[in-house]
Amino acid sequence: MVKTFLDFDIAVEKSLNCAEVINFIELINIEDSLKRIISKDMYCVKNLPSFNNSAMDGFAIKASDAGKSLKVKKIIFAGENVDACLEDGECYKIMTGAKVPNDVDTIIPIEDVVSFEDNIVTFKNEVKKGSSLRLKGEEKAVDDILFKKGDEINSSTIAVLASQGITKVEVYKKLSIAVVSTGNELKEPWEEASEDEIYNCNSYALISLLKEKGFDATYTGVVPDSLEKSVEFVSSLKSYDVIITTGGISMGDADFVGQAFLDNGLEIAFHGVNIKPGRPIMMGTMQKGNQNEKSKEQTFVMCLPGNPLTAMVNMHLFSFPVLNKIQGANKIFHNITVAENKQSFKTKAGRVNVVLGSCNKGEFEVTRNNKYGSGMITVLEESNSIVVTNEDTASIEASNSVKVIDFNCSYLKEQINIFN
Repeated sequence: MVKTFLDFDIAVEKSLNCAEVINFIELINIEDSLKRIISKDMYCVKNLPSFNNSAMDGFAIKASDAGKSLKVKKIIFAGENVDACLEDGECYKIMTGAKVPNDVDTIIPIEDVVSFEDNIVTFKNEVKKGSSLRLKGEEKAVDDILFKKGDEINSSTIAVLASQGITKVEVYKKLSIAVVSTGNELKEPWEEASEDEIYNCNSYALISLLKEKGFDATYTGVVPDSLEKSVEFVSSLKSYDVIITTGGISMGDADFVGQAFLDNGLEIAFHGVNIKPGRPIMMGTMQKGNQNEKSKEQTFVMCLPGNPLTAMVNMHLFSFPVLNKIQGANKIFHNITVAENKQSFKTKAGRVNVVLGSCNKGEFEVTRNNKYGSGMITVLEESNSIVVTNEDTASIEASNSVKVIDFNCSYLKEQINIFN
């Protein structure tokens, strides 16, 4: 019987539909929270700014005094609390960040005055009321939402939290991810390999790629070379939130991985996608714990192709949106850059094609004229992005616009069409 492969967009939909947001949360210090995902909405507890203050070094006046010459009654420095005390013909000299008394409504920067001599300052005739005056709560007021559940924390987030006097933040627990390799021919890099053996580069590549995206992963070794041992090995991994394997899922005579997962209760979302490179990919879920200890928590299983190139490409296309969702992020979909294709290249119609290339300054240049094998490794280092073509595309001409997924792309809340 000829195996039929799932359409790309359906496979993406199925994988996301069976991915569940992790339930566990933890309270951590804000200095340790970079790239973590906020687990509940956070609200403003202190007005931003917390008092009317000056945005510039200058003079605090009433806008109605425009065009006049005023005497500087007092200099107000940041940190001082000055009560309103102006009389007719007077103003304040004020420093950036200083609290503004309530008897003035406008700040005039020093460089915008007509003259300032002998403590008398002369202003221009046209003054915009409220200029350079930052009002209490104008940025965020008490009870305004600061951050939403699912937002990723960055340095700007931490700055806002610190400005609120918030030192701890509730976040989703980081995913525990197991990276597994398959193949009797594999040798670890510190071992000696014959011509008939290959070094295990997949695990190192995947763990590094995961770290680049803010995830931590543990290399748990190579799947044993028998079904019985493989079943036991997979069972030992069911405490992890995610298991990522490479190779061994073609269901051939020597491929035990797929069956080992099935024997451990794997519910398959899909197995095989009409895409090149990367067709032999399987995703699904299984309950954590052993058969006698049923759990409501699930382990998400990602079985990727064995070739490094296809494993890495499938991580970008399939795995990271799923990982983002499981981690609780509200931005899970690829961002797309539209670029001009610099060199025409051919693709094979009848399937989705993933084309490696480099995108710089709005221009996409295909890697090696799109002529490379799925087992190659160095082409990954030569590329920084991919273009995905639909099943009807046989070629893309020079000067055509293409939709590009950068390997270091940000993620979006809404899914957009990635096909060219």
